[in-house]
Amino acid sequence: MTLTADPTGTARSPGVSYQQLLDADSRPVPDVLRWEAPAYFGDEDKPIDRYISREVHELEKERLWTKVWQMACRESELANVGDSQVYDITDISILLVRTSPTEIKGYFNACLHRGRQLREGPGPLTEVRCPFHGYAWNLDGSLKQVPCQWDFPQVRPEEFHLPEVKVGTWGGFVFINMDPHCEPLESFLGDLPKHFDRWPLENRYKQAHVARILPTNWKTVQEAFMEAYHVVATHPQLLPGIGDANSQYDVWGNFSRAITPNGTPSPHLRWEPSEQEMFDSMSDRRLDMDPFVVIPQGSTARATVGTNGRAMMQPFLGAAADQLTDAEMTDSFYYTLFPNLHPWGAYNRIVYRFRPYQDHHEMAVMECIFLSPYDEAAGRPPDAPIHWLGVDDDWTLAPELGLLARVFNQDCFNLPMVQKGMHTLRRNKPGVTMAVYQETKVRHFHALYEEWLGL
Repeated sequence: MTLTADPTGTARSPGVSYQQLLDADSRPVPDVLRWEAPAYFGDEDKPIDRYISREVHELEKERLWTKVWQMACRESELANVGDSQVYDITDISILLVRTSPTEIKGYFNACLHRGRQLREGPGPLTEVRCPFHGYAWNLDGSLKQVPCQWDFPQVRPEEFHLPEVKVGTWGGFVFINMDPHCEPLESFLGDLPKHFDRWPLENRYKQAHVARILPTNWKTVQEAFMEAYHVVATHPQLLPGIGDANSQYDVWGNFSRAITPNGTPSPHLRWEPSEQEMFDSMSDRRLDMDPFVVIPQGSTARATVGTNGRAMMQPFLGAAADQLTDAEMTDSFYYTLFPNLHPWGAYNRIVYRFRPYQDHHEMAVMECIFLSPYDEAAGRPPDAPIHWLGVDDDWTLAPELGLLARVFNQDCFNLPMVQKGMHTLRRNKPGVTMAVYQETKVRHFHALYEEWLGL
């Protein structure tokens, strides 16, 4: 076999394209699904040191995490004046507080007296008081009390305001930025809000929130969820019902998108599955189980999922649910906002966030959040608290994730071996190799990463 490179980045898998699938939809397709923005980032390897080096981790702390906009929590978790949340990134802790009905403030989470962390977790506040010696601040960050103030002539109230971070909101998310000179959040997001106009994320509640600690660098685990290239080897049970290699990848500014079609067979298959087999694969049917749904004669897996999905959305959207396309009910639209937020489009509930675990450069936290619509007439359900899983825990210990937990187990079986293997690989090869197109999102991430870190 002769291997040839694609110097233009235009090579695509044979088979039906995503845009061709849209042509057969039973509903008019919204513009957001028709937008295409392919990008070519070359074919160069990326240095392994980015995943295993303590020095790179320290550079990230200096040039990335203290400079970039990052999602800290949901706005609904700070619904009432005095509500607070703690967001930790590497060795830095940020305290977020609802200070008024219209304002959320973020503070560096450390007492200005001896540095004790002011809060370890969420909860309602009437003041911010240090548990060590009792220094206290008002919710707006102004100094309220210094015990034995006579002994601190150097402490001037106007100079002892809690240091603040920038705070912004979009889609029901609260973002923070530690750089006082950062660009506005709106500028950083670019056109991302336009992509979600049809599927507003602010009109959701946090149905589930699971976080697992993993023995990998945060980029190692994040990149496993930015492409469908791994499906053929890691999730072979999905192949009858997923067009993995026919995914569409697009890039805009600080965010990227992948669209992976479902209800269509993988081009890797050497046989043609029936519509029922496609649906059974999508629904994770086991061999000893009856089909969850029987595909009607003359119908397709995509049309059936579309019909059932619209019926499920009707209680939340009313008559507007009937305008949702088969594609919106069937396919996977997974966005990445640099550096680590991954909201899914349409009415798929998934949101991912990846970050270092504490200050460890080869440990990470992977979070899966389900953002679900709700019946506004019945009131907003309470947000689910975070459910932590340890390094040795199985994803199925979080039953709230449903069948996704078994898929995550397949992904996370590989990841520790990837992290370990890179230490071996670097003795013979200085970089990791990436696909030109199918790993577009990963290459886009590294292009932005290089800019932020000055690499």
